[in-house]
Amino acid sequence: MKLLDLFLVASMPVLKVLVLTALGLFLALDRVDVLGENARKQLNTIIFFVFNPALVSSNLSKAITLETVILMRFMPLNILATFVIGSALGWLLIKITRPPQRLKGLVLGCCAAGNLGNLPLIIIPAVCKEKGSPFGAPNICYTYGMTYASLSLAIGAIFLWSYVYNIVRISSSKVSIIVNSDELTSRVDSIGTTSELHQGNCSSTLIPPNHIGSASPNHAYKSALPFAKYNGTKKVPSSLGLSNFQVLCASIWVVITNGNKFDSNYSAIYCFWVSWQGSILEKIKHCLRMFSNKINLKKLFAPSIIGAVVGFIIGMVPQLRNIMIGSGAPLNVVHNSASLLGDVALPTVTLIMGGNLLKGLKSSGTLLSLILGIIAVRYIALPLLGIVIVRSATHFGLVHSDPLYQFVLLLQYALPPAINIGTMTQLFGAGESECSVIMLWTYALASVSLTLWSTFFMWLVV
Repeated sequence: MKLLDLFLVASMPVLKVLVLTALGLFLALDRVDVLGENARKQLNTIIFFVFNPALVSSNLSKAITLETVILMRFMPLNILATFVIGSALGWLLIKITRPPQRLKGLVLGCCAAGNLGNLPLIIIPAVCKEKGSPFGAPNICYTYGMTYASLSLAIGAIFLWSYVYNIVRISSSKVSIIVNSDELTSRVDSIGTTSELHQGNCSSTLIPPNHIGSASPNHAYKSALPFAKYNGTKKVPSSLGLSNFQVLCASIWVVITNGNKFDSNYSAIYCFWVSWQGSILEKIKHCLRMFSNKINLKKLFAPSIIGAVVGFIIGMVPQLRNIMIGSGAPLNVVHNSASLLGDVALPTVTLIMGGNLLKGLKSSGTLLSLILGIIAVRYIALPLLGIVIVRSATHFGLVHSDPLYQFVLLLQYALPPAINIGTMTQLFGAGESECSVIMLWTYALASVSLTLWSTFFMWLVV
């Protein structure tokens, strides 16, 4: 295959993305106002809950079988390696450029997740159909190439929506926490005497140190405990380093002794023993409570992950596969309908990305260092490391000798960022305009980068 032909093959999917981005930008203009902010948010919700799960489940159920799992057992590890290495390089980029908190999840996502969906589905069949293709007969190359590309899309979607999705979600939640704390601080500062009033209430209820000796034993013990009366009714512990359980034990001991004089050594040993046991139980309860509050399964498992599970079950269970996959299957209409919905996902996401680009272009100057860093990670560092990983796996027998399969594995390291990252930023409202600018420049350079790396990968595997 000539270099010019390869350049055209690599440029076609990228040019389609850029054309749809320009169309989305035009539809979002104030004079047109077809794809305004509210329309983009509503459309993005449909993509998240309907289109993306249909895309993942339909492709995975068609591509996955027991034979393909055995044959392509290294592909999940290879895709996982792209995410892990990309995340590590993205973390270094964050340490160097120091972006604002709302962009950290976006940077990690763009460095970790490549476009394992529509680009391989377009590039690999096009390479197979070209005259002089190094991968053998066009029909056989196309059949295997579509299987490799479909499995790459499905596995990539699983990692994207289980890993990058939660990174963006956690990063956006930290931004909301910082914003809420700033609002609370401003409200407290607006009330000048609030802190002084609280300090006065707490300190006025404590027994002064010079009166401790003349007070009753009950009062003397109360003065040593971290208690303060608030508004004369409730007792709250102060921050003297004791846990609530330890304070409770000491208070119970005072009640048992009825305020009389007691053996301080025995009481100290008793309270220490009970509080030691209580502290362990309290820590266990605290961990369980934190786990139940922090881990939200509805947020952790995105709809695309559920779609991947459904597709995996359909593909792996022969009975379900026979009634849903194939032209003669009784329920083939269900699979075709899911495929029809899934085909809409990527073009719609690209339109939304173009609409968000309108606002992002106004602040693109501040993103120069991030854009250059992401380009260096995705188009230089990751492909070089991918060559080392795939060649090492081939040397140790983890990858079979099919040149097309090795080409797909290498191509997974040289792809631009996943477009669905724009869906995530739109969902959480964290860096959606900046995401569009990053996508614009990374995809503008993708045709040149993909051409050069694809040429080198073909030379390497053939």
